[in-house]
Amino acid sequence: MARVKRGVTGHAKHKKVFKAAKGYYGRRKNTIRVAKQAVEKANQYAYRDRKRRKRTFRALWIQRLNAAVRPFGLTYSRFIGGLGKAGLSDLAIREPAAFAAIVEKAKAAIAA
Repeated sequence: MARVKRGVTGHAKHKKVFKAAKGYYGRRKNTIRVAKQAVEKANQYAYRDRKRRKRTFRALWIQRLNAAVRPFGLTYSRFIGGLGKAGLSDLAIREPAAFAAIVEKAKAAIAA
């Protein structure tokens, strides 16, 4: 029976981990045990934060819309409620003149 030397596959696996750990600090970049843990944890954070990014941007959009409608005497929730009642969809920040007209329509729909 021929002897099997396992260095090639081991090196390939290690190389993959080290490539992912490039730029890490200290032993996290050059010791396989520590690098593997660091890469696994980084992947967990990356997965979680892909979901969290959507949450963060939604919050930012709401804040921006709220700030944009305040000068017109509305809050975000009343503005969105008015848009729903008026049958208008999401247009908002791109064109200020059109936005002002929409805000007035939303106000009128709330009053009615």
